[in-house]
Amino acid sequence: MTLNIVCLGEAMAEISSDQSGFRVGFAGDTLNTAIYLQRALGDAGQVQYLTRVGQDPLSKGLIDFAADEGIGTEGITCDPERQVGIYSIAVDDAGERSFHYWRNQSAARQMFTSDAEQAAMDAADVIYLSGISIAILSPEGRDRLLATLDRLRAAGRRVAFDSNYRPRLWEDAATARATMSAFWARADIALPSVDDEQALFGDASDAAVITRLTDTGVGTGALKRGADGPLPIGAAMPGATYLRAERIVDSTAAGDSFNGGFLAEYLISDDLGLAMLRGHDMARRVVGVRGAILPRD
Repeated sequence: MTLNIVCLGEAMAEISSDQSGFRVGFAGDTLNTAIYLQRALGDAGQVQYLTRVGQDPLSKGLIDFAADEGIGTEGITCDPERQVGIYSIAVDDAGERSFHYWRNQSAARQMFTSDAEQAAMDAADVIYLSGISIAILSPEGRDRLLATLDRLRAAGRRVAFDSNYRPRLWEDAATARATMSAFWARADIALPSVDDEQALFGDASDAAVITRLTDTGVGTGALKRGADGPLPIGAAMPGATYLRAERIVDSTAAGDSFNGGFLAEYLISDDLGLAMLRGHDMARRVVGVRGAILPRD
């Protein structure tokens, strides 16, 4: 049986610049993960992307871009009153990034204010989302999404979540903590980054992050720690050796690509150790090139 995986969130038009000039592409944390997940799954699964966009040329380009990667776009709703969000990214000589965003009129902010997303959600075996996915929603949208996840989990579906904490997207830190905690409580597969969790929750160590999440009810997953490699959540495992990247050109989508590689392996084999290796290897490759998406083989 082919797995049906829904990745939901905000995808944006990306304007990137370097010494050679400007380029326009498309990215977003959950879209990046969707792409790497679909590539790694191949015929073993179908990834659907769930978002809202406008009817502008950039929105059409985004839909075409996702479809060209083999991602299902039936769950993308076109809003005639809004547009796709835009951001610019600049990368310095050390591979560090700086961003500017234009997303106030992003159509994705209207997700879960109506039933437009329900059909795609109902068809999913696994739902993947992030803290960015929920930060952009209205309080009503967050509540509707939580209720939908509760209903789907009761029917045996699984939820994978990466907190991906971005302070500027939230009303305040207290709202972010309360909301993230509610979504962690619905997470069957946790894919946090230690830096995000410590910044939001003040955890003193890697072990403290893992303990808090397992106490919340998280079943399994991986705590991402960059070049040091991930730690297992919900399982005691022998330590593994993770190769470091040969070079770091651009850290864009390192965590997103890890999530894609991890989920592809874990959802097929149920092997947590192998899934962490697959995720780390994917991220190690991605940071060695410029941009969020590796060229296809």
